[in-house]
Amino acid sequence: MPTIDISLKDISKLIGKEVTRENLEQEALLWVKGEIDGEDGDTLKIDCKESNRPDLWSTEGMARALSPFYTKERGIRKYQAQPSEVYIHVDRTVDDVRPFITAAVITDLTITEDLLKQLIQLQEKVSMTFGRKRKTVGLGIYDNDKITAPLTYKAYKPTELKYIPLGFTKEMTLKEVLEKHPKGIEYAHLLKGHERYPVIIDKNNIVASMPPITNSETTGKVTEKTKNLFLEVTGTNLEDCKVALNVMACALVDRGGKVHEVTIDYGKERIVTPDFTPKKIKVKFEDIERLTGLKLTLKELKELLERFCYDVKKAKDCLEVEYPSFRQDILHPVDVIEDILISYGFNNIEPVIPKIATRGELSEFEMFCESLRNALPGLGAQELLNFTLTNKETLFKKMNIEEYGCVEIANPVSSRWSSIRSFILPSLMEFLENNKTQEYPQQIYEVGEIVIIDEKAETGTQTVKHLSWALADKEANYTKAKQVLDFILSGLGLKYETIDEENPSFIAGRCAKIIINEKKYGIIGEINPVVLKNFSLEFPVCAFELNVNELYKLRKA
Repeated sequence: MPTIDISLKDISKLIGKEVTRENLEQEALLWVKGEIDGEDGDTLKIDCKESNRPDLWSTEGMARALSPFYTKERGIRKYQAQPSEVYIHVDRTVDDVRPFITAAVITDLTITEDLLKQLIQLQEKVSMTFGRKRKTVGLGIYDNDKITAPLTYKAYKPTELKYIPLGFTKEMTLKEVLEKHPKGIEYAHLLKGHERYPVIIDKNNIVASMPPITNSETTGKVTEKTKNLFLEVTGTNLEDCKVALNVMACALVDRGGKVHEVTIDYGKERIVTPDFTPKKIKVKFEDIERLTGLKLTLKELKELLERFCYDVKKAKDCLEVEYPSFRQDILHPVDVIEDILISYGFNNIEPVIPKIATRGELSEFEMFCESLRNALPGLGAQELLNFTLTNKETLFKKMNIEEYGCVEIANPVSSRWSSIRSFILPSLMEFLENNKTQEYPQQIYEVGEIVIIDEKAETGTQTVKHLSWALADKEANYTKAKQVLDFILSGLGLKYETIDEENPSFIAGRCAKIIINEKKYGIIGEINPVVLKNFSLEFPVCAFELNVNELYKLRKA
């Protein structure tokens, strides 16, 4: 989860009302699923639990979301981009490497120390978290007065072009930038295997940037003397690029800047960015009442949603809800209903005992799962609760295995949530990747659901519970994983054996299938260094995964 630094004085200035640590921690942060993680004088470190809300990862975003809590501001904050003559031609040579770009010009800025800190922080958080370490989205910020439009976004051969990268004084070829510049070394893998590298170049053939690596020294240095900015976002998904640009542009408008449109010419079509047109979704009244248990009037629903920065209209049997262009976390009406509950206040909901003849309790299977959950913390393991939604790249490519049938979302709102996981281990690896700066050893586990293809089932799929465990440590090895496996299976009174198996996710010779009564129930081993590199992990990892449904059947037999 992203952690951001905000200044109490700065956020008070942006909201227009004094914000104290006490009212922020006790009430306001609950709105945005935030938590104070540290304090240094006027600066608070906020742990943002909303990993799908990049618009919240800055003081400006927090101030915008919390303004209705402190003030009478309601509904969607209006943003309007002014027309401009700035134009970017997209050459088709970028199609195979990094095909999409969006851009905006911000003028009349007074760049203060607070603004500069937040600008750099927001750029970093959006690129690293939302943009998956610049892979799907990377942001560039430039001094607009040093760029001459029109611009061209084009891919060049590694030695075809030279420029001075940010922080250097000597010209380098694109190939040399990847080999010698710190950011080039860090992100060279994003361009690996491509014959040409993307470049943004202006009318005077001045290189502005080599996305997603680094800006040029000529145009990419932003200081407190800078008045006008040029923003660009490049990536592999156009919608993600639009969201990232809107997040950054809105933050700068909130600081007093004026935003100007940029025309992007893709040849067959032209688009104009940024586009602040609100997105729309319909939410049925019956769904709101069914899921919340609250009987709310239209007026009450309107007030609750407007406090959460929505615009609301009544339709025949539903609410027509508009939400800001920078929000990409609204995938389903249930997401809007969740915001209704947050705005209402969970503590304000009065529990009602249902008038039924029976009482609820856990099923035997869930009690079995609970026993597995309760066993591992005694070994020092931390339980996780990850999303079942993921993507094929994390499931297969990063795990170094060939694609096989998995459940995919027909029209995903985000490329990051385009599939349903078919095993849990990739979720654990992703957690380790997001927490690699934390203290080691890291021992984690999850008892959760996966979905597999089953053509015999009525829905064509089958939902199964798995237990997955992993240890990241300099001394992580097969033996340590097997000790934990022994603890689990011996505790269940089950005898098992392990037989060597080849699996590209694991190191050859240090991987085995888990056999009980001549049937495979899981896999155990040491994670392949290729997989560790794909998840940017420096410590060895050992892991195992078990089919909980099948283990339960053995216990029942």
